[in-house]
Amino acid sequence: MATPKQQQMLEQQQSPMQRVKNSGVMMMMSESPVNDEKEEEMAESALALFRAKEEEIERKKMEVRDRVQAYMGRVEEATRRLADIREELDDLVDPMRKDVAILRKRIDTINREMKPLGQTCQKK
Repeated sequence: MATPKQQQMLEQQQSPMQRVKNSGVMMMMSESPVNDEKEEEMAESALALFRAKEEEIERKKMEVRDRVQAYMGRVEEATRRLADIREELDDLVDPMRKDVAILRKRIDTINREMKPLGQTCQKK
């Protein structure tokens, strides 16, 4: 068995959660009211520590969520800007394509008109 001083040093080295676990064992060993109060105090402090850690984790989770949402907003904005730039580039290239398409249509219609004329000229 450890002396009270050794036991106190051992308790200080343990984490609050370990103290709560060990408190059940210690309670069985000594059933004095002073120890009960001490154990209850340790349990409350361990619970408070646990809640504080839980709140800290929740706060960090919210911070990460906010950072990710801000980053996603920047990504969406960059995507929109890239789409706008692509449209502008297409508009710059597109007039040439439209002109070529119009010219091809004219050539096709003229060729269709010329075929019958060419055939009649060959017959004569």
